[in-house]
Amino acid sequence: MATLRPCVQKLRSDGFYPVYIRVTHDRKIGYIKTDKMVSKKDVSKTKEIRDNYVLMYCTSLIQQYNQILNRFDISNWSLKEIIECIQTEEADVCFSDYAKLHISRMQNQGQERNARNYQMAVNSLELYLGTNKVMFSSLTSTVVTKWIESLAKTKRAKEMYPVCIRQIFKAAVKEYNDYDIDKIRIRTNPWMKVVIPQADRTEKKAISPEACREFFGAPLPETKIMEPLSEFGRDIAMMVLCLAGMNTVDIYNLKKEDYKNGVIGYCRAKTRNSRRDNAYIEMRVEPILLPLFEKYKADDNDPYLFRFHKRFSTSDSFNANVNTGIKQVCKSMGMQKEDYYSAYTFRHTWGTVAQNDCEASIADVGFAMNHSHGHTITRGYIKIDFTPAWELNRKVIDFIFYSKKKSKQGLAKGVDEPKDKLFRLSPKKMVYGAAYYKGDTLAEVCDTGFGTVEAVIKVLVSQLPETIPNRATVQFVIKNMDTGKEMAYFHTKGKGF
Repeated sequence: MATLRPCVQKLRSDGFYPVYIRVTHDRKIGYIKTDKMVSKKDVSKTKEIRDNYVLMYCTSLIQQYNQILNRFDISNWSLKEIIECIQTEEADVCFSDYAKLHISRMQNQGQERNARNYQMAVNSLELYLGTNKVMFSSLTSTVVTKWIESLAKTKRAKEMYPVCIRQIFKAAVKEYNDYDIDKIRIRTNPWMKVVIPQADRTEKKAISPEACREFFGAPLPETKIMEPLSEFGRDIAMMVLCLAGMNTVDIYNLKKEDYKNGVIGYCRAKTRNSRRDNAYIEMRVEPILLPLFEKYKADDNDPYLFRFHKRFSTSDSFNANVNTGIKQVCKSMGMQKEDYYSAYTFRHTWGTVAQNDCEASIADVGFAMNHSHGHTITRGYIKIDFTPAWELNRKVIDFIFYSKKKSKQGLAKGVDEPKDKLFRLSPKKMVYGAAYYKGDTLAEVCDTGFGTVEAVIKVLVSQLPETIPNRATVQFVIKNMDTGKEMAYFHTKGKGF
């Protein structure tokens, strides 16, 4: 039990004593400073405070502190935890301040691109609420739902922004709340009721091999500039296409040490921080690209493979200028503005041609394009042979640039489109799971961070009582809260769990 009482300690040089609340717990003493002062004449020889006004103030303050502590079982708390609880429990936590800290941590971990998305999400929420000091207590399910509704006309932000805010919220709850000692600073949890809409399905950006041949064979628009953007955009589009759809950010970041014996080895920037294998891949550079490698190579004393970083300060600037150059070529070809290509067009095109025209499986395409496909743990343990990806890349190059074969464009699904409507989970989706036995709810979980159904069931199983007899069947119901899809699974004790 903690004991609180007002006290003074040392006399200041100006003749006043600062007033403290002394906290005694388990024979240990700590102090909480107040904003009150008393003069020397208002303190007895035994350092007892005589000022009635200050005593009344301290008595009221101690009552508030006791009301806070009475909400918890503090028998196992340390003195430090008690003082922290008193000082912070009544103060609402600022979501905006924590979001800045969370985003800063992401940047320090090398997640610059994701950090930008998170910052845009926070900016959107603050703009909607009209303050850059959003408090956690203000983020109720009603407020969050109305904010999401304001994003309804966006294609991607209506899903991405709420997911980012929810991830920040979840991290804060994990950091501030300690359920073992019933210390709860963030008491709101809007995400149980909030439904996050799905982003609009993007149109397939791939173009046919015939269109590729037209693009790369089109005359460049006339200009007096030494290195026109149209030529630059076309060249980088060629790199993207002939390096199995390599992203522009990865091309921009390549260093000399990444290019050995005609092979590029790199970690994909988009997913390197979320995969056990760091999203590492090796791709052979085909002869068609060697003139471009020579054309854009960096100086000998430059650590980068290409000289792009001297012209463009960031990978985003590099990508924007690539897309501008590509659009200039499209314009010169007489294309409609809405049909202009981008660098991503050629990444999608590589995958589509590989599957449609080179008879590669979806798994083969995903492997060559360095997609995460459920085997990242295995990839983290073994030395991968990337030659199948090299051979497939060569087939795509041969089909597009060294043949006049007609493509099967449109006869197969896009690389990123699932073949079926199977129930799937994602670590960023809110998942609800429950275990039932004879109609009774024996376990529940509602959280993000689950990538598979098995992971949810594992958590539920850990909550099941030992009294369930062997060979009894337990029903597990799992619902993706964001999509509304629900599935039921039956497992037998002693066999399924």
